[in-house]
Amino acid sequence: MSDSSIPQLTEREIEEGLSQARSSSRHRYPKLLHKPGDEFNRVFNFITSESYMQPHLHPGEEKIEEIHIVKGKVATIFFDDQGAVRDVVLLEKGGVECIRVPAFAWHTYVMLTDEAVTYETMMGKYDPLTWKRFTSWAPKEGSPESAAYLESLRDAAQKKMPPVGVDKGSTWATTP
Repeated sequence: MSDSSIPQLTEREIEEGLSQARSSSRHRYPKLLHKPGDEFNRVFNFITSESYMQPHLHPGEEKIEEIHIVKGKVATIFFDDQGAVRDVVLLEKGGVECIRVPAFAWHTYVMLTDEAVTYETMMGKYDPLTWKRFTSWAPKEGSPESAAYLESLRDAAQKKMPPVGVDKGSTWATTP
């Protein structure tokens, strides 16, 4: 997917989405562009640095997630089955601007700027029971341990820079 196929947001839409994220208990706000039951899912995510997403994977061969950076810096973190950080890819404008996250890959995202906006796509009809599977080795979102774990992920992401597996000059990242 090229940048020209990413829907455009106005500055006002970006500010409104980030305002929603700031006032959300989850510190993020999704702006869905697809209808319920659609096979192709498209969403803008407005996220603040306090947002913790429990590491997860998407179980299904068709569930290849594409993440495009619109604003800010986001570290995409990949884990092995025991929870060790295996790879980190930094998404930022002018650098790696998009990544494909393979199905069945443990991953999460950490904001490296106060606010970030991403555009994400994935195939498959959304069903909350089958869309993603969460790890057993990481704290649940909203748990007392989640804030400290988020900071440990941010530290790990910063130590793993620069991104592994990135083609110099490419705006796409590859994952091992």
